[in-house]
Amino acid sequence: MNIIIPMAGMGTRMRPHTLTVPKPLIELAGKTIVNRLVEGIAEVCAEKIETIAFVIGDFGKDVEAKLMDIASGVGAKGEIFYQKQALGTAHAVWCAAPTLSGKTVVAFADTLFYADFKIDDGADSIIWVKKVDNPQAYGVVKTDQNGIIEGFVEKPKEFVSDLAIIGIYYFNDGSKLRKELDFIIENDIRKSGEYQLTTALENMREKGMVFVPGAVDEWLDCGNKDITIETHQRVLARSKGAATISKSAKIINSVINEPCFIGDEVEIQDSVIGPFVSVGNRTSITDSIIKNSIIQKNTIIEDALMIDSMIGSNVSFKGKKTDLSIGDYNQYEIK
Repeated sequence: MNIIIPMAGMGTRMRPHTLTVPKPLIELAGKTIVNRLVEGIAEVCAEKIETIAFVIGDFGKDVEAKLMDIASGVGAKGEIFYQKQALGTAHAVWCAAPTLSGKTVVAFADTLFYADFKIDDGADSIIWVKKVDNPQAYGVVKTDQNGIIEGFVEKPKEFVSDLAIIGIYYFNDGSKLRKELDFIIENDIRKSGEYQLTTALENMREKGMVFVPGAVDEWLDCGNKDITIETHQRVLARSKGAATISKSAKIINSVINEPCFIGDEVEIQDSVIGPFVSVGNRTSITDSIIKNSIIQKNTIIEDALMIDSMIGSNVSFKGKKTDLSIGDYNQYEIK
């Protein structure tokens, strides 16, 4: 089994947090988004994952090393491919064309999921979907009376289906997808100025390939700050209410309301933390109340009231505010 993870996007909706860190490398409860995605895919794969291809921008060698570690964490070989221009979903997958062979999963790195099934490798292709209330905001699939996909529609203006494509796909033979992607790129077939993956899927379906929907129990987005906070809450909720507190953390005269994640060498004093809070490694919190928030590494927080907030790494914050979104390497003092 091969996995391709396109993740070259700029993450503009998550700024300022993506000014110094690619969005898939933002941590939720101690693990990066892309790490959680890879582990989720590994759980539904019935066989060994051989290769994970990460399609990235110019993120630097440190990021590439982290991605190699994520691949090795599930026993796979990691490979790096580059997408230098944002030319659409089909182009992003095509950038990793050398790995498009045999059984292949394509998973875009701004989504997480929970599912209770194993991939049926007897199917030509599985398109993972979730019922949504606003299908006009997504690409959707139409199915026939036998549950077979009979069409793909990008952001339908009129109702055709409420089964949204969540951005994870399985192909029994990745070389068939590579052939269609080659055709689209070589013939410059675009929609709204971009090469669309759904164009390739529709061409494959018309040639007789059978696509079936695969339903997930839960689909979690990481598109912007507020949605990521909601996703983080669900990740912690699925920890079954347990507070994960590092043995090296120092909790002094403070209350930790579960569920929470407290990283290594964290110091919390005279504070109330949680529920639904993550605190990254080597962060210090004093005289504060923090709920439903994500705080990254090496940050200092004093005298704060934070709710529904997202704080980057290497931040110094003193004062009071209830809803914050602060990127890395910032200093705030409210008097």
